[in-house]
Amino acid sequence: MKKRIYILNGHPAEASLSKTFTEIYAKTARAAGHEVRLTHLHDLEFDSDFGHSNFSDTKPLEPSLEQLISDIEWSEHVVLAAPLWWGGLPAKLKGAIDRTFLPGRTFDTRVKEGTLPKPMLGGRTARIIITSDTPGWYMQLIYRNAIFQQLKKQIFGFVGLKPSRFTHFTGASTAKPENVARWISKVEKIALSAS
Repeated sequence: MKKRIYILNGHPAEASLSKTFTEIYAKTARAAGHEVRLTHLHDLEFDSDFGHSNFSDTKPLEPSLEQLISDIEWSEHVVLAAPLWWGGLPAKLKGAIDRTFLPGRTFDTRVKEGTLPKPMLGGRTARIIITSDTPGWYMQLIYRNAIFQQLKKQIFGFVGLKPSRFTHFTGASTAKPENVARWISKVEKIALSAS
């Protein structure tokens, strides 16, 4: 089944493994007949500071952020590739999420008092590709997969992107060419199934 796929390279640098993975995913998915839109975070110009203590009177979205959220709304499947920095997402990527995942657009706060807001991006799935230097066993045992839980439950799940599937590549800073080739092959496989 062909899908509309939105891919976000969440690395702020011009060159990165995240960029490589998103471009490979896009190329493979297009070849399989899927409709694909790809955005590189480093190309987006916006103020990443949310700048408010609540959701009233928020800053108008810059054109690049409006396009980002419009592309997510257009999609049936969202792919995010990003590095793990200091246990979290790069500041510019987190800023893009802070600025665009707003009530009335991604979740509805007009619900019964005491209940969680209603997700507005339901019916979409997600694949998140994380690169890090933290070994998988350490991520799970010591950090309790905190970044995965945050993305799955507090960000993507909160707005309705379910399920969120994860691919984690470790040893990214000093990756040997054979490891990168193996990772690329894995990205191609998940792109073929648009999962």
